Amino acid sequence: MMPVDEALERIFAKLPVLGAETVPLSAANGRVLAKPLTSSHNQPPFDSSAMDGYAVRADEVFPGKPLKLAGTSQAGSRFVGMMGYGQCVRIFTGAPMPIGADAVVMQEDATANGNQISFAKAISPGTNVRKMGYDFRRGAELLPAGTTLTPQMLSLAAGANQPGLTVTRRPRIAIVATGDELVPPGTPLGPDQIVSSNSFGLTAMLAPLAESILDLGIVPDDKAQIDARLLEAFDAGVDMLITTGGASVGERDYVQEVLRDLGVDLDFWKLRMRPGKPLMFGTRGKTLVFGLPGNPVSALVTATVILKPALRAMLGHADPLWPRIGVPTLAALPPNGPRRHYLRGRLSRNDIGFLEVTPILETDSGHSSSLALADALIVQPEDHPGAPPGEIVEVIPLNWG
Repeated sequence: MMPVDEALERIFAKLPVLGAETVPLSAANGRVLAKPLTSSHNQPPFDSSAMDGYAVRADEVFPGKPLKLAGTSQAGSRFVGMMGYGQCVRIFTGAPMPIGADAVVMQEDATANGNQISFAKAISPGTNVRKMGYDFRRGAELLPAGTTLTPQMLSLAAGANQPGLTVTRRPRIAIVATGDELVPPGTPLGPDQIVSSNSFGLTAMLAPLAESILDLGIVPDDKAQIDARLLEAFDAGVDMLITTGGASVGERDYVQEVLRDLGVDLDFWKLRMRPGKPLMFGTRGKTLVFGLPGNPVSALVTATVILKPALRAMLGHADPLWPRIGVPTLAALPPNGPRRHYLRGRLSRNDIGFLEVTPILETDSGHSSSLALADALIVQPEDHPGAPPGEIVEVIPLNWG
């Protein structure tokens, strides 16, 4: 069995290059920058006021000494000409500084008597002034390649006068569920039948990282039908093929055999993890192929631990393993064996607002209701001696993206 970390290294070494595309800002949220974001201008593009008040020459401001109001500068309509000596200009936040002014007195510290403006205290040059380029300068790199774009970053890109961004193309994914016993949701169950659920959870989990997900439905444990369905996925030119079920080597576990017959170079098919030991990985040309276990908990845990980091790395994320955090456990963890254990857990906040995790001690790989209640996986290393309550443990949040 291969350790999880080694498996990820092998996968990362075989990731295809997806290429890049330029998308408008309105379609860029959550995408990954393929090229750095740079600014085409200075921001602000001129010296501007950080306050509503009066633009002045700082060396002319003395308590009780009035200056003559010469005009107004407001956003989109600057004061024209030079502010003379002994003068001040009414100015509003974001408005250009008048020529000759070097400070702004906030309006709370000024008193108007007609066009005579007096001030409560002296002021230093540069007070309440945003200098040209204070936020960023023309040509500056504002965000590096590999950044996952957020709403705040899109606002920055718009402010940098960039209408679109160059991002990594997202992969196309196909999913196939295998098993004679599987039927679609909503089907009256016959003897020995179970409802197929994995494809729905996997699609929802991976959709934010994919351009498209092709659900090729359920295929029975028949070599010819499995062959035809998998060939359909390859013919569609997908970047990643995911099968669920049939990943072991039982008499009717045909997936591995069919994948080899179709030219897939299998790298490994057992991982030192639980749940999720029977996980296959291989490649066919530029297509990554993953065979996930059929048990619903195993399928979704292996997708969280293996598939999501692989997809994030394909997209160029700076940290493919994000998110991982350390929090105290509220209950003891039992000793672990030779496989890395991903326990279900519930995150909560203590009295001072810090996160903690409560282990869900149900470990059956078919117990999907306990996974549905979990919002984290607790990572328990191989041969771990166990942990008392209060010890910091590594956690993978399940719903953070």
